[in-house]
Amino acid sequence: MQVLRTPDARFEGLDGWACAPRYATVTDADGTDLRLHYVDEGPADGAPVLLMHGEPSWAYLYRKIIAGLAARGRRVIAPDLIGFGRSDKPASREDYSYERHVAWMSHWLQQLELEDVTLFCQDWGGLIGLRLVAAFPEMFAGVVAANTGLPVGAGMTDGFKAWRDFSMSTPQFPVGFIVNGGTGRDLTPAEVAAYDAPFPDERYKEGARQFPLLVPVDASQASVEENKAAWEALSRFDRPFLTAFSDGDAVTRGGEKAFQDRVPGASGQPHVTLSGGHFLQEDSPDEITDIVDAMITRRLQGFG
Repeated sequence: MQVLRTPDARFEGLDGWACAPRYATVTDADGTDLRLHYVDEGPADGAPVLLMHGEPSWAYLYRKIIAGLAARGRRVIAPDLIGFGRSDKPASREDYSYERHVAWMSHWLQQLELEDVTLFCQDWGGLIGLRLVAAFPEMFAGVVAANTGLPVGAGMTDGFKAWRDFSMSTPQFPVGFIVNGGTGRDLTPAEVAAYDAPFPDERYKEGARQFPLLVPVDASQASVEENKAAWEALSRFDRPFLTAFSDGDAVTRGGEKAFQDRVPGASGQPHVTLSGGHFLQEDSPDEITDIVDAMITRRLQGFG
């Protein structure tokens, strides 16, 4: 497997980003070692929060939430998926699969040896993060799911079809432009540049281009059976599970209902609809911080 690594200089002086880089090594089934970047901010003995990003963003998406939760005494961990951010990037689209991503992140998560984790996941952060919950339910104390899903080949929304068609047809994959188009507010030029930073040129974007094709929207696709098994595990997950989808995302609109109906831990939770587009972390960071912090507080005070 040929692997690209974004030069560290690309991440210097990014607007609003002051997190120290940390790295772990995950080993692919073919023996290739990949460097995975993650943020670990706040007190080491704080209640751990895992923030998982999706496509085509990176941990920068959570910068305001990281700062807010760390200031409240939480330990905040935010990885960059392989192919994104400061993590290594396999150079061939064929090197990316849904199951490889789950395996890479499982390897990383097990290295951290965490307990009582609260997960916030959005987009592919949910497609992968919820598979982690299904695989290691004892590790998670609660989940907040936002603008995400766990598809099992039952079709796709018009919004997702339009996004997939665009991602396959555009000759240049404008990452910062894409993120800006998926927010309710206009990002500043410096923020757009921060989303472009991990990708010096098109060679680094093979994972970003491949992700839309990996979503199992058809029953014949890979990972349908694995996601069905994950749903079975989630149907037994009775710890707090809260949905916080946004009001302006055509890609995942209505997706919260499946979680509310099928996950026992969703019963009685204060589900909310937040303001924003697909990348609601840019539109409602303070609200997300409050939601995650409140879930932890309820648990620590014995209210579940």
